Amino acid sequence: MTDRIAPTDTEGNAAAPSAPGAQIPAPGTGASPAPATATALLAAYRAGTLSPVDATRDALARIEATEPAVNAFVRVDAEAALAQAEESARRWERGEPAGLLDGVPVTVKDILLQRGGPTFKGSRTVRASGPWEEDAPSVARLREHRAVFLGKTTTPEFGWKGVTDSPLSGATRNPYDPALTSGGSSGGGAAAVALGAGPLALGTDGGGSVRIPAAFCGVFALKPTYGRVPLYPASAFGTLAHIGPMTLDARDAALMMDVISGSDARDWSQLGPVAESFRTGLDEGVRGLRVAYSPTFGGQVAVDPAVAAAVRAGVERLAALGAWVSEDDPDFTDPVDAFHTLWFSGAARVVQPLGPEARALLDPGLREVCGQGARYSALDYLAAVDTRMELGRRMGRFHERYDLLVTPTLPITAFEAGLEAPKGSGHRRWTGWTPFTYPFNLTQQPAASVPVGTDARGLPVGLQIVGPRHADALVLRAAHALYAAGAAGIAPPAL
Repeated sequence: MTDRIAPTDTEGNAAAPSAPGAQIPAPGTGASPAPATATALLAAYRAGTLSPVDATRDALARIEATEPAVNAFVRVDAEAALAQAEESARRWERGEPAGLLDGVPVTVKDILLQRGGPTFKGSRTVRASGPWEEDAPSVARLREHRAVFLGKTTTPEFGWKGVTDSPLSGATRNPYDPALTSGGSSGGGAAAVALGAGPLALGTDGGGSVRIPAAFCGVFALKPTYGRVPLYPASAFGTLAHIGPMTLDARDAALMMDVISGSDARDWSQLGPVAESFRTGLDEGVRGLRVAYSPTFGGQVAVDPAVAAAVRAGVERLAALGAWVSEDDPDFTDPVDAFHTLWFSGAARVVQPLGPEARALLDPGLREVCGQGARYSALDYLAAVDTRMELGRRMGRFHERYDLLVTPTLPITAFEAGLEAPKGSGHRRWTGWTPFTYPFNLTQQPAASVPVGTDARGLPVGLQIVGPRHADALVLRAAHALYAAGAAGIAPPAL
């Protein structure tokens, strides 16, 4: 049975959001009042009112000012970034930009290879000596489109959990309250975007790892359909692992997807060329779309009241924009046991080559789940695959009735930094408080997190939009409709 959610005026609802900032500093004036989107930067470059050098200096100044409090970066290469920005500025002066992102500052999660420097993956077991001569496919595409690389952002060790702290770099903190976590595992990238340290961040998502920190840090993130963005080297977490953008809004994410999607011969499971730009049809709105709203997965998830109120306000705005919204739940129970079997087995495979001395350097929590993963049998793994296949079948049938599914991204807002799970929650593992995210890594569906408000403490709340496989453009379109209506995006942090 479904309940129709009537279009309403959402003014006055809890946690009403404000639109994201897009103000741009005049050349040489330093940090702007709010971070500028990549789209706004490119328009300013085109108009000649701003130089890539100014934008890069602004991003570097923000990093210098906030890094001691937030710890979002493993490495910043200011000299190289400014050199890239100067080359870009010369191209723009000639009227010859060389790519879709020419001169736009970006960051890369320290899981993905970037030639010219080490990729530590948050681990003290990785040697800096290299050689580091190859870009991951998505990094190579950013380079081809002349993005300016600011640095590598933090990750938990091998990206294993939903918060960002590691023995290598310590804890990455929340831009809205440095006592709290940024989320993870792409926490450094989400924090960087929130702070204006580059409008675009490249992250990975194996169980929510771009969506979780996006929700905690008040930015946008998309986990694309599996294989839409090529991945190399192959992840030990197998086909759970996705590559996705974290940005200030959905339009920037569509632009970034145009760059990082496509073919790469090194990834045998990639989906191949993209038929059209992800920006095509972005402004078409949601009128007539069939949207299912599942606030608690049928009572399976306890959701903080402030989160529930902000997400419901976002859902009501979708209805007001003409979507046909019904309260309905996907037909599945929590697949956490199957996810643990696949995820912990992958973690065990990551550390399998390490000897006893190297294993002693690992995050104790990672060491624990690796031990559990090593005890699973091949039959256990295949049973988890069976659960995954059945979940995918159920979601496929669900999307015969609905174009999109909307849920909270997370049932809570950010909690104390340095912990895998909130104190007093009763959860030992990060999956206990992320029940809305990892199911869609199992099914490989596109899923986005959209900031739709804050709780009473001013901490961001995320709304998740999920589409059927290959409907990435539709997910982006619905998210963009919320931004265009002023129902997405929150005020930037005060740090």
